[in-house]
Amino acid sequence: MKPITSADPQSRSADEVADNVARLRELFPEAFAEGKVDFDVLKQLLGGAVDEREEKYGLNWHEKRRARQLALTPSTGTLRPCRKDSLGDWDTTRNLMIEGDNLEVLKLLQKSYSGKVKLIYIDPPYNTGNDFVYPDDFRDNIANYKRITNQGLTSNTETSGRFHTNWLNMIYPRLKLARNLLTEDGVVLISIDDAEVENMRRVCHELFGEENMIACMVWEKGRKNDAKLISVGHEYLLVVAKSLATLRERNTLWREEKPGAREIWEKYVELRRKHGVANELIEIDLQAWFSELPKSHPSKKWSRYKRVDANGPWRDRDISWPGGGGPKYDVIHPKTGKPCMAPEDGWRFSKPEEMQRQIKLGLVEFREDHTEPPFRKAHIRPIPDEVEGDVATVEDETENGDETEFATQVRGSYFYAQSQVTVKYLKKILGPRVFNNPKDHSELAKVFNYVTSGDRSCIIMDFFAGSGSAGQ
Repeated sequence: MKPITSADPQSRSADEVADNVARLRELFPEAFAEGKVDFDVLKQLLGGAVDEREEKYGLNWHEKRRARQLALTPSTGTLRPCRKDSLGDWDTTRNLMIEGDNLEVLKLLQKSYSGKVKLIYIDPPYNTGNDFVYPDDFRDNIANYKRITNQGLTSNTETSGRFHTNWLNMIYPRLKLARNLLTEDGVVLISIDDAEVENMRRVCHELFGEENMIACMVWEKGRKNDAKLISVGHEYLLVVAKSLATLRERNTLWREEKPGAREIWEKYVELRRKHGVANELIEIDLQAWFSELPKSHPSKKWSRYKRVDANGPWRDRDISWPGGGGPKYDVIHPKTGKPCMAPEDGWRFSKPEEMQRQIKLGLVEFREDHTEPPFRKAHIRPIPDEVEGDVATVEDETENGDETEFATQVRGSYFYAQSQVTVKYLKKILGPRVFNNPKDHSELAKVFNYVTSGDRSCIIMDFFAGSGSAGQ
């Protein structure tokens, strides 16, 4: 086998500049002359999309151009396996830990993982004034990484005059390269605090497009009683899509099971065995069970699921058209034989035939008479015909019932998870104060599962490994 030398193309990471030029040439061949871009022609082709004003809205800082160039410069580093330090079966493992500067590693992953990563989570340095500033000069090759980092890392103090600049020059090229690795429906999650959250948002707007910012979640971790004025016990989790349009085209829904839903179902099954087909008796006992639950019980919140039919506990939900302007047609009341009052916003279902189908399925509950609109049913364990924005898809049950899905909910932009739980957990594993602010791996698991819709085969990456929470 012929050894690879520095002159071979295999020894270099992907050349993003060459790829960008090739894509540009494919779109605008007439903007090229003698192999170079003619920007005057390109501007003409782009018309009003070109902003030539001297003063523009955006985020700028010293050496931003160099930070962008760092992401475009190919790497000559090499990833080498370390079998002796690996756990498990090397040939069958589905997990990979890479040690090295993450900027160089991200460059080396461009060829093999471009467009393949479903979720990227990062917990970068929070720029508190003591965090390391990453050296980005690897002219001596990555083989000297440890030597360079031992001598080159410095504290990024607020008195340096480059407090935000240094941090931005570190994060920008890494996030730019990370975007290339995402699938078209991929998402990046970024943990960050107040010091750089605004700059991080603007960097994401520039690299991903402002239209792809999904949410800025608030992670409340507990109150600081030693605060002088106001306790700032939260941090943020930015949620950014590579292409929000792709998520919408694919009708992507992110939902999580309502906490306590399974317990309600288990109680219903117990009561069904006790009372048989007597739904009224099941309802009486189920409502008594709800009333006896402590306020802290997760099922207490869903006590509206107190009615019962052949499909289990259910609650009522609106039957009107979302946002108003829905269709109006006659829906005959089964007892009075007269048309029911239509909702002010119109019926939920666009055609009378679909309304009749829902009625035959037993998913529409009529009032005592026609003077009020009926309502729809929402079961704690939805059946397929209930599937819409606020319920889950129902899979075929396995023999042990593990695939049963229950009523779901969309996550809010705020959640609480006490940080001391994670601190104590990590202390048992690694000893005291190895990491000052470890992330809660159980909370991350919930968010990961949520934004990947439970896809266990997708690729997830964390290029600021920290305490290893994402890996766990």
